[in-house]
Amino acid sequence: MITIRQISEKEVPMSVLLHADPSEKCIEKYLTGAKCFGVFVDGFLVGVCVTNSIDAKIWELFNIVVIPEKQKQGFGKKLLEFVINYFQENGAKSLEIGTGTFGYQLLFYQRFGFRVGSIRKNFFIDNYSDPIYEQGVQLKDMLRLCLEFKR
Repeated sequence: MITIRQISEKEVPMSVLLHADPSEKCIEKYLTGAKCFGVFVDGFLVGVCVTNSIDAKIWELFNIVVIPEKQKQGFGKKLLEFVINYFQENGAKSLEIGTGTFGYQLLFYQRFGFRVGSIRKNFFIDNYSDPIYEQGVQLKDMLRLCLEFKR
């Protein structure tokens, strides 16, 4: 049985978040005061989404991750659908995401209606002590995506 619900930041295992963000220091910054959501299969946590407010009506999705052995089974999709509905139903104006990946993750977000808003040059160089590589390419710039909710 699959359940998705809001969880406290203390319920979010660092080991899970590190699959999507290699910096404990960065995770600790955005986890403080965060609104977190978990997807559970038969009571076992298999995925997490961490969000935090930019202001009263704009929220940022900082980390969405499914544990490796449960990826590509639809849990990330269900989790993101839940989070989008949650913020839309609770009066948010928009939901934003920053990603360094221009491949399948970008397509994942675009399927939900996220659109490119801006690029933060050298974000991963300036904010991470060690280089981050995906598919042999060093991440340098952050692509900012935004999903605006219709009123």
